[in-house]
Amino acid sequence: MTDSDQPKRIGRIDRRKFIAGVGAGVATGLAGCLDSFNAPSNNSDNGSSGGNNSGGGSEGLLTFAQVKSPVEFDPVVLNDVPSDQVASLVFDPLYQFDKGGTNLVPRVAAKKPEVEKGGKRYIVELNTDATFQNGDPVTPEDVKYTFTAPVKEETENAGDFSSIKTVKTVDDSTVQFDLKYPFGAFDSYLAADIVPKSVRENDKKKFNTKQPIGAGPFKFAGWKEGNFVRVERWDDYWGDQKPNLSEIKFVPVEEGTTRVTTLKSGENDIIEEIPPKSWNTVKSISGASINSVPGVGYFYLAFNCNKGPTADPKVREAVDYTFSMDQAVSNFVEPTGIRQYSPLPEALASEWDMPVKKWKEIPHDKNIDKAKSMLDDSDNVPDNWNANIIVPPDDKREQLGTTVASGLKEAGYNASVQRLDWGAFLDKYVSGDPNDYNMYTLGWSGSPDPDSFMYFLFSQKEEGVGNGTFYRNDTVEKAITDARRSTDQNKRRKLYEKAITTLLEDRAHLPAYNLKNSFGVKSYVKDFTAHPVSSFSMVSGYNNVSVEK
Repeated sequence: MTDSDQPKRIGRIDRRKFIAGVGAGVATGLAGCLDSFNAPSNNSDNGSSGGNNSGGGSEGLLTFAQVKSPVEFDPVVLNDVPSDQVASLVFDPLYQFDKGGTNLVPRVAAKKPEVEKGGKRYIVELNTDATFQNGDPVTPEDVKYTFTAPVKEETENAGDFSSIKTVKTVDDSTVQFDLKYPFGAFDSYLAADIVPKSVRENDKKKFNTKQPIGAGPFKFAGWKEGNFVRVERWDDYWGDQKPNLSEIKFVPVEEGTTRVTTLKSGENDIIEEIPPKSWNTVKSISGASINSVPGVGYFYLAFNCNKGPTADPKVREAVDYTFSMDQAVSNFVEPTGIRQYSPLPEALASEWDMPVKKWKEIPHDKNIDKAKSMLDDSDNVPDNWNANIIVPPDDKREQLGTTVASGLKEAGYNASVQRLDWGAFLDKYVSGDPNDYNMYTLGWSGSPDPDSFMYFLFSQKEEGVGNGTFYRNDTVEKAITDARRSTDQNKRRKLYEKAITTLLEDRAHLPAYNLKNSFGVKSYVKDFTAHPVSSFSMVSGYNNVSVEK
């Protein structure tokens, strides 16, 4: 699910939630990060499995083909998956997700947080060995700065930390988070990459694009935007797991079949995001295989519920009758992705014991006669209606929009599909103006907590930011808010079940699919692991990539 464009709206959208590129875009875990996932961390065809050696013994160079070029590297502000994929190697987070993406484990932190005041206070003790690459220790002040800078600077990651009231340094190794309210998903927001306050404050521009300094296992070694990024092993890395690889070179290869060709030729050792039509091609490459795992994402068709014909739920239901989502996903997404029937990825919904079987019964099969009858009978649909469907620059989402348009034309109504560049799309899809759109296709990458999907996609507070539906239902809004402000998982489950069922029945969204984090991997690359939250893992407590040519 390596969605590498992943831009986000100015405001409160986290890059790890907003899916905006060619794939599904789960980057290293910050907000809500996939802790409730049961999916295996390695659906590898080559048998690559996690190891646990001390590392540091291989001089291997690994070349990795990304879908897009990184553009910046400061975790406080960076805005795209390719950049984050690199930054996640240079910086270490306070906590990270384990192999299966189900639990948080300490990284810069020394142990799990102590939770007090009914979930309103989190106390985190730091690992006193944690050190930045310039030799400075990682201090509570650095952690405080990391969590407060986005809000102070009004960066696009500010929403991740909006529940925080204050952050205090208790002593030389302890930091205390006090929240505005008990927030059931806050622990997953602790998976933030820690930055050195003094270095970043000295020159933010240099820190972002020329000399990022973190506490991670690799040091930034240089880059040329649109051409390459290099990171080198930090031989003095403070962690237990020293990298095997001496260097990783990331190169952008935007066109999918070209990426596959570079894997076959050996020009690249790993390629990300295998196109659906190239899946079998990669499987058949001698000396290579596919390493994949379902990510924590959600792709969908959304309606403008603010104004225009689609503000009428009966019109939205009629559109549902114009095509078969099952068939569309089969045609355009599989085997790169899987059908999804709610805003929650299937593994997350299963972990929370959600009524997925009931939700699967809500969408309609294709019935053009029924669609035509409902549209013809609606006073809100003009006879000359030309439905406007906008899509981002991604083939799968464009094909979904085209499928809907074809069904509407079969029902006797015109429809047009506008494929927009990301800038234009992001401006339009949150305007609420029916002249801009009646429907749009998009996606979202979240964490292993329902909050990361429900709040940012459906809360009325996020209208014009990440919520372009303008769907307004006070009961749904209250359920989302109440679930967010509770630490009782059973209570939260019931609230989310109620909200999701109503949203599906009212068809604010038509859920479509989830993508896999998929990679083509040469057989001489050992121990590489696709990850449901972090896209992939190079060096961790359960794996350490090496190149053995």
